[in-house]
Amino acid sequence: MLLELAQWLAKDIRVFNVFNYITLRAVLACLTALVISFVVGPSMIRKLTAYKIGQSVRDDGPQTHLIKAGTPTMGGALILVSITITTLLWADLENRFVWIVLLVTLGFGAVGWVDDYRKVVHGNPKGLSARAKFFWQSVIGITVACYIAFSTKLPAQTQFIVPFFKEVAYPLGVVGFVAMTYCVIVGTSNAVNLTDGLDGLAIMPTVMVGSALGIFAYVAGNAVFAKYLAFPYIPGAGELMVICAAIAGAGLAFLWFNAYPAEVFMGDVGALALGAALGTIAVIVRQEIVLFVMGGVFVVETLSVMIQVASFKLTGRRVFRMAPLHHHYELKGWKENQVVVRFWIITMMLVLVGLSTLKLR
Repeated sequence: MLLELAQWLAKDIRVFNVFNYITLRAVLACLTALVISFVVGPSMIRKLTAYKIGQSVRDDGPQTHLIKAGTPTMGGALILVSITITTLLWADLENRFVWIVLLVTLGFGAVGWVDDYRKVVHGNPKGLSARAKFFWQSVIGITVACYIAFSTKLPAQTQFIVPFFKEVAYPLGVVGFVAMTYCVIVGTSNAVNLTDGLDGLAIMPTVMVGSALGIFAYVAGNAVFAKYLAFPYIPGAGELMVICAAIAGAGLAFLWFNAYPAEVFMGDVGALALGAALGTIAVIVRQEIVLFVMGGVFVVETLSVMIQVASFKLTGRRVFRMAPLHHHYELKGWKENQVVVRFWIITMMLVLVGLSTLKLR
């Protein structure tokens, strides 16, 4: 929106040409999302509190969590509002990649919103049934996967690119690409949701991984950088840097309210949406394995749940004291802040490993 206005003004006032630079608009997007969240956040928290939209806490979990019962949830709606407004203001709205990511984010956010609404407003502890939730996630995931495969014509879209190696890529075919895209989007969405169990635990890794993906998007969308770094050149992908910056800005502002002791929780509406956004961006810029590496905390949290469930069903024994993994460490005696900050540090190191693939090929 503002880009179109700046381009119109640039016909007479050349200084407005500066807004054609993606990097500048990414910085402005980050700041805009920050401001929107800081301005809207307090009033949204008061509204959620007034409507008694509070979090329920599991009785079988760490006893220190019982004090969190009633804390406002569904705060992820604040993140989605900030990202949406910011993207519409600063991104190139003629770019189809921007709309793909934005619509996927809002679609998964809608699924999470229904789940949260049924839990906290209707008093249904199960919320949206697992089958219904997975069904709607699958509908969105498969639709987007097919659209990317048949309409966007991404370079090397039928290849599974391996980081750290310049010319190692495995052919997938269209069917394989659709299946992989679906798994990445839906899998990342649920992985972030499983990680969102402690104050600030999920949002900071999301900010770090999203910021790194913004760098990959910028490189993939720049013909010179892509050729020099041996990346597939994807025209238009650089515009995703604006959305990544909006995610970072909105996420950092949300952390202000979500840091221990949290004034508001993200809820499924935020976690499912942000995870899906990260997965979609990774697919478009062809960095699925890099996402797997940088989002290692999300991966391990998900694996801990899968291992726990499989072990209990097969042997009747639990591998962890409690799953997801962050609860296991709490029950071992780690304080909540220790778990959160240490997982942040791990994510930071993994993001640096991911970014090293830009040059080490």
